[in-house]
Formats: sequence, C-alpha cells, structure tokens
Amino acid sequence: MGLLSFVFLLVLYLLQGSNTSLVQLNNNGYEGIIFAIDPRVPEDGKIIEQIKDMVTTASTYLFEATEKRFFFKNVSILIPNNWKENPQYKRPKHESYKHADVLVAPPTLPGRDEPYTRQFTVCEEKGEYIHFTPDFVLGKKQKEYGPSDRLFVHEWAHLRWGVFDEYNEDEPFYSAKSKRIEATRCSTGITGINRVYKCQGNSCITRGCRIDSKTKLYEKDCQFFPDKDQTEKASIMFMQGINSVVEFCNKENHNREAPSLQNKMCNSRSTWEVISNSEDFKNTTSLVAPPPPPVFSLLKIRERIVCLVLDKSGSMSGFNRLNRMNQAAKHFLLQTIENGSWVGMVHFDSTANIKSNLIQIISSKERNNLLESLPTAANGGTSICAGIRSAFQVIREVYPQIDGSEIVLLTDGEDNSAKNCIDEVKQSGAIIHLIALGPSADQAVIEMSAITGGNHFFSSDEAQNNGLIDAFGALASGNTDLSQQPLQLESKGLTLNNNPWMNGTVIIDSTVGKDTFFLVTWRGQAPVISLWDPNGTPMRNFTMDAVSQMAYLNIPGTAKVGAWTYSLQAKAYPETLTITVNSQAANSSVPPITVNAKMNKDTNSFPSPMIVYAEVLQGYVPILGANVTAFIESNNGKMEVLELLDNGAGADSFKNDGVYSRYFMAYSENGRYSLKVRAHRGANMATRYLRHPLNRAAHIPGWVVDGE
Repeated sequence: MGLLSFVFLLVLYLLQGSNTSLVQLNNNGYEGIIFAIDPRVPEDGKIIEQIKDMVTTASTYLFEATEKRFFFKNVSILIPNNWKENPQYKRPKHESYKHADVLVAPPTLPGRDEPYTRQFTVCEEKGEYIHFTPDFVLGKKQKEYGPSDRLFVHEWAHLRWGVFDEYNEDEPFYSAKSKRIEATRCSTGITGINRVYKCQGNSCITRGCRIDSKTKLYEKDCQFFPDKDQTEKASIMFMQGINSVVEFCNKENHNREAPSLQNKMCNSRSTWEVISNSEDFKNTTSLVAPPPPPVFSLLKIRERIVCLVLDKSGSMSGFNRLNRMNQAAKHFLLQTIENGSWVGMVHFDSTANIKSNLIQIISSKERNNLLESLPTAANGGTSICAGIRSAFQVIREVYPQIDGSEIVLLTDGEDNSAKNCIDEVKQSGAIIHLIALGPSADQAVIEMSAITGGNHFFSSDEAQNNGLIDAFGALASGNTDLSQQPLQLESKGLTLNNNPWMNGTVIIDSTVGKDTFFLVTWRGQAPVISLWDPNGTPMRNFTMDAVSQMAYLNIPGTAKVGAWTYSLQAKAYPETLTITVNSQAANSSVPPITVNAKMNKDTNSFPSPMIVYAEVLQGYVPILGANVTAFIESNNGKMEVLELLDNGAGADSFKNDGVYSRYFMAYSENGRYSLKVRAHRGANMATRYLRHPLNRAAHIPGWVVDGE
C-alpha cells in the first residue's frame, strides 16, 4: 500500500542504554517482567488469567530447557486505563508501556496473529519487545503455533539473549553436503516429509515436491511437515511446538549447514553457545531444587501526576537559559501534558519553593494558571535534593502514596549533595525525568533517572538546535493510546547573521492533523511570522508572548492535509529563531506514522563506533522507502548529520524491515550526545511492509501421523 504523503516526525533521545526493559536476574529468577495490555484491546479478564497460566507453565519449561538455570520469578501485568476498576489492581511504580517486555496488542494487520519479537540488532543483543495478540493469548491460535507457554520461551530467547530462528521462510530448503535436499532446521534429527499441500475451494491435494530446474532445490510451494511423534529434543528455536523438543541446539547437534538466521547472524554458532556466553549465564549456576511459581502483580494505569522541579540558581541567568527553560516549559504545559493529568511546580536554588500545588488539567484555564508560576529571575546556589523533597511534599498532599508519580527535573549545574537523596528517591516509587541544560549535569541525578525508569535528556546552550523544547516534548505520556499522544512534526532552528529569512514547509499527512500547534521562538526581537495552509490561505492570530520571546498558534479542528509553508523574517542580528510543530492522530482508528530511535550502547568509547537505529512504523507495520536522517548533537552543541539506511548492509541487519541504521564514527568528544531523527517520504513512494514479521515463531503447516 503506497502512502501519498509522509509525516515529518522527530524524536529526541539521549544516547543512553538502548534497552528500556526493567528486567533483572536475581538468584536465577527473572524479576520485573512487564506484560502490557494495549488500550485498544477490549476488556476481557480471561486475558489476565491466560497470561498467568502461560507464564507459570513457561517458567518450568524454561528451567528445564536451560539446564535448571533460569525461571520467571515475578511479572507485572499493566492494565489499561479504560478497563473497569478492580480492588486487585494497584497503581504502577516505575512500570509503564515504555518498559514493556511483552505487548498484548491488536495484530499488525487484521487476521495476522503471528507472535513475534521485534529484534533488529546484532547477535547477542537484546530485542525490543514481544508482541502477542489477544487471540493468541486466549489460546485461539494453538493449532497454528503450538502451546503458548513453549512459544513464550522461544520468544524470550530472542528478547533476552539475542538468538535467532533456526528456520528460514525465504530459504526453506538447502543442498546438504550429503547431496540431499534438506529442510532448513535444527537439529537434523527432526524427522518429517516434504510435500506440496494445495487447496482450491473445498478440495485439497497433497503431492510430492518437484525439483526446480533453476535452483536445484524443491519447488516454491514445497513445505516440510514434521512427524507428530518425535524423539529429538532440539531445538526450541526451530519448532518448539513438537512435543519432544525441550532443549536449544548446542555445539554437538547444531546444524551449521542450514541457511538459518541463527547461522547467518551468529557466525554459525548454536543457540545454546550464544546463551552460554550471555551475562545471565555467566552470573548463575544450576539449581538443585525446582523453582517457585511466578508471582503476579496487577497494575492499572491511572491519570498522570507530574511535578515540574525547575532550577532558578544563578547559573541559569547565563546563555539565556532561564528564558529558554520557560519557553520549553510553556510548550509542555500548553501542548504536551494531557487533559486529566495533575501538575504541580517547584522552583529551587539553594532552597526550594512550592509555586503550585497539584492542579488537575481540565481546560486551558488550568494550563494558563500554571504558566503564571514559572520563574522570572535566577540567583542563588543549587540544591537538587531540596527541589525533589518539595516535589514529594506537593504530590503527597493529593496522593499519600507517590508510586508512579513523575518528577520532571531541569537543572544546569552540578550539586555535590545530590547523591544524598538517591536512596530516598529509589524508595519513593516516583519516576525522575532529568533534563540537563548545559555541559554540567550531575552524575547522581542521571543515576536517579536510570534507577527509577525515567528519561534523561540533555540540551546544549546552542538554542538553534532546539534541544530544550524537544526534551520537554518527548515527555508525553507513553501510557495512553497512540492516537491521543502529541507527535512532533517539525523541530528546526537557525542562527541568522545577515540573511533575515528562515523558510520551510511542514507536511501534514492524512494520519495526523488534530490539535496542530505551531510554536516560534526568538532571542532578540519578535520576527514577522507568515504561515500558509496547503491552499495558500494565510494563518493569522498567533498569540505573542513578548516576555518569553515566543509566539504560538493552535489550528482548530483538523488541519488540512498537505504542505504548510512558513516564512520567518528576523528583525535583529544576530538572531536565533526556532519553529516547533506538533499534531495528533486525525482518526483514532488509523494509527499515525511514528519514528522510534535508539543507539546500540550507553557510551562512546573511541574508536569503537556506535550504531544509530530508527524504526519507522504505522501502528506495528514497518514503513519502507522513507528518507531517514539522524541529527546527533555533542555536549558542546556541535551537530553531526547522518543519513540512515535500510539496505541490509553495514550496520543495518535486515534489508527492507523498516529499521534504518548507520554506524556513527564522527564523534568529536567522549560524553553525552543527543539524537534527533527526521523521517519523510523519499523520492519513491513509501510503502507499508506487508510480509510476515521477522523473528516470529514458526507456523506449523500440519503434522505427519503414521507417515501421512
């Protein structure tokens, strides 16, 4: 399916740990596993019970398959906000959809219930998440994929240990050294027959496979049908639904000849060799006693509770930091934070002051009240702990248990005393999001963010890079339906020294356009702002905020599809102008196109390159043929631009899977970097990837019983 137009969409990430999972291995047991039920899944209590049954049985299967080494210890099930209340449901602490290990969500395409793991990096690196559909969890697809508990272990191996499948739908057969044509499988001890099975109307025929004269292999429609009764124990990464299969292929029985993804991606090593090389394996020994059954927690998503903790210390008076913070905070309060959320505000320098208790956002009135509470002057020292403790006080006045509440901490300085409240933060159940402005973020606060499952971003003092507004914009709730989340369509800035013009276009495609918001900022004098819709009609009535040096416009209803053109004319030199555009899905039943970006490792250690990944999706369907560009900003504000490719070469593991990748080797310094990704339609038509996803469990075509 071609897409006539394509949204510009940007995401901002600090180059931090690429995997957002909260799973920990403790005494051989996996803790902190999160199953998240998508808000679009109709309420059905059986889904919860089936998840419990699946994981409980899978834990025993995993334990035996890993030589009594691993089991599932505790699991949280995230229940969407739109399901009914239940006394069993607790409020989440750090658990969120962002950290989900398993998503229970509608199929990628209607009728396509294949379970799969989103995995696009190299061998031994963790995957992103497992996707199960409600029908699969409810046991309606057992005929096609076998028992769900065994399949969960198959997908867990993808997710946790970075192994790959031992079948290959693109190369289902190969010519073995024995001169025989063999089915791609592991181990070769799995027996079965090769047949063509075709149906027309109500009539089906089965016949032997013919050899293709070109490939010298079996014809295209030939399939391998395994025997129902087997004795071979391996392998779980080939077809775990076979009753006798209870192990991974190891060094002794691994089929190195087969053109499987495991061989291609892992240098012909067996799955057990890869698992045995993992940190999990190295840090454990086999147990003697059987493990206890998993413990489950039922957690229900509720309204957001957010307290802004804003630095107004003396150093914020330099580099226009205070004003830039206020611009970004205003954008967050006007556009990013969702209706129904509770928001409070604290300022801090060497002490902290509560400027607004929690207010529930119902309309623009509450948003405007909060705008009045932003700081107007910067002076004094820096006490981050004072700010955080005051935020706890603000939250506790409405919610005595502060589990799952969020603190957005913006600071520009180091504070040697910040480490004194790390334990307090960890025990609180609150989530700390850090926005570090300038080059001096405190390491203790970065640690607070990491241990509480929060985001941390950094923004340089180069205002034209728009890092602060991007960072606040990235703090939209990840726990709501995607159709209700603000999406960033444009984020651009320029420093103008002699040419007064900053011109451009913003593409609004048919999947977005609701609640579209244009924001312009400046440093010197207010520019002349011109904006035209796709029909050439000028848009007027920007709200001018001279004090904060910003102007904004909300397009009522749904914005017209097409190219919106803007022209900003500076009135002072030098001048720094930025423009930011946000929108939401136009239709709740049509997912918008989104971009997710990540790096493959935490830190850049010269000369080892880092890898930038960006996946372009509509819902869960990958988008092919996009132009994808990464903008990587160093600690000192230097910007590197990198075109990302989906060509299966270099850093890109799989061609045409909707994941665009590239090695990043041009970093000029060690330290923190931020990443922004722009995706738009290329010269050719962008298309949706309609093939079956990679790294999915093998579909069982049928069984051979008594030779038939």
